[in-house]
Amino acid sequence: MPAAIPGLHNLLRRPWLSALLAASLSAVVLAGASVLLILHLFKQAEVAQVAISGERYRVRLEQVLGQLRQAVDRLQAQPLRTCTVPMRKALEQVGHDYRFVFDAALIEGEAVCSNRLGAEQVDFTRAPDVSGPLYRYWLDTSAEPDNDLATLMLGRDDFRVSTSRGHLSDVIDLPPGGSLLVVTDAAQRAVPVIGPAQPWPPSQALPDGDGKALSVTPTHYIFRMDALAADVQPVLIVPRLAWWPPLSSALWLLLPFSLLLALCIGGLVGQWARQRLSLSGKLQGALRRQELQVLYQPIVDLHSRRCVGAEALLRWHSADGSLTSPDMFIPMAEDTGQIRQLTDFVIEQSLVQLGSLLRANPHLYVSVNLAACDVVEPRVRDVAAALLQQHGVAARQMAFEITERGLIDVAPARDNLHLLRDAGHPILIDDFGTGYCSLAYLQTLPVDCLKIDKVFVGALGHDAASSGVAPHIIRMAHALKLRVVAEGIENQAQVDLLTSEGVRYGQGWLFAQALDAGQFRELITQGRRRTGGRRREDSA
Repeated sequence: MPAAIPGLHNLLRRPWLSALLAASLSAVVLAGASVLLILHLFKQAEVAQVAISGERYRVRLEQVLGQLRQAVDRLQAQPLRTCTVPMRKALEQVGHDYRFVFDAALIEGEAVCSNRLGAEQVDFTRAPDVSGPLYRYWLDTSAEPDNDLATLMLGRDDFRVSTSRGHLSDVIDLPPGGSLLVVTDAAQRAVPVIGPAQPWPPSQALPDGDGKALSVTPTHYIFRMDALAADVQPVLIVPRLAWWPPLSSALWLLLPFSLLLALCIGGLVGQWARQRLSLSGKLQGALRRQELQVLYQPIVDLHSRRCVGAEALLRWHSADGSLTSPDMFIPMAEDTGQIRQLTDFVIEQSLVQLGSLLRANPHLYVSVNLAACDVVEPRVRDVAAALLQQHGVAARQMAFEITERGLIDVAPARDNLHLLRDAGHPILIDDFGTGYCSLAYLQTLPVDCLKIDKVFVGALGHDAASSGVAPHIIRMAHALKLRVVAEGIENQAQVDLLTSEGVRYGQGWLFAQALDAGQFRELITQGRRRTGGRRREDSA
């Protein structure tokens, strides 16, 4: 038996433990998935926000630079070149006519003639940061965050015009740590215009988002704008997760929901475990109260319609008349280990109820289904040997059916199937075609017969995708010299198609439904009467 089965058995016997484990795992998975989802969505929102902010700055810079160029060109075009009253009026008029011009000045050697005479002024005399063929640029003339002095200045000959920080920063509020830079010197130097200085160039810039304009590093978003001039490019830099506070509040709202959902999952798992445990206890009581019944599905020769055997089927009829589906209690019994008791019960009841019939009809056999744990242990061979000897029935009259899905541990399964076959038991592969057996795989197993699943038999004669599976299985079985039993036969047309493919044996409602022991004995004795060969032992 696989090592996981005992652990699952113990877990199911402690519903509170299974509920706690399910709730804990669900909480971890849900919370982790929620955080990852929020981070992914937040990154998308943050990238969009950076792109919007960068676009707004780009538009504003174009507006500001356009006015600065117009203003300095206007000053350059007028004939005044000395600091006279008309010159001051010209400077004041420029400041009045252009919204984004904060300061206009004429430089005469060391003297400065400005429209803001007497007000705090920038240093007009320092060397420009960037010199072009027509204009010169001064960047960040004041690094004080609350200082409204010129932050971008444009010069032509002896004239200077500048804009204030407020004319740029009123477009959008940068998050903490965000900066508007101007990159120059072949993209090797970055001068802060708004916000703190930033390391430049970034160590890792990965293209992402809005084409080449937006790049992402492990710590920052970088939005590159159109160049102001040759070798002058504005850049917006924003730290990643700069808007974490709204994210954290959303996360705190999501975590209780994840915890609540995890508790619900844990409660459902606990309830399921209690139901499984309850069903396990009821099954144990059903064995004691003899509520379990073995029925027999006849297997017939398709040519003569003579019954050659039967498949033993377990049914659970409770004292209150209710019927519990095998699809419910068989998988549960496999999980809890009770399937061993059920297997032994079916073997014993088959021999108790049909022992005399089998002794009187040596050609007759009963096939018993084995679970995966039965296949990987030699226990079934010993149980069957003792009961067969007790009832005087030959081993060849007790066949064992194994589903493809039951062959989980191939090596021990193969060894134990060899032991059963060496003892004289026929081995059948049940529901063939629904698992994973291949031709090469079958050749390594001690198999006598393949049983074609009723799904493929039902598709015969229909225009269905699986209608060709049954003939393929039949040809494969014949190539391996194996007998074939077709399951789920319901009409004569299926019989005709199967016999045309060389199939000799089958079972299904066309011949008989699952019968109790008395009905099955009557089926056999009726066949004896028709052939004149009824024996006293048939009904003994």
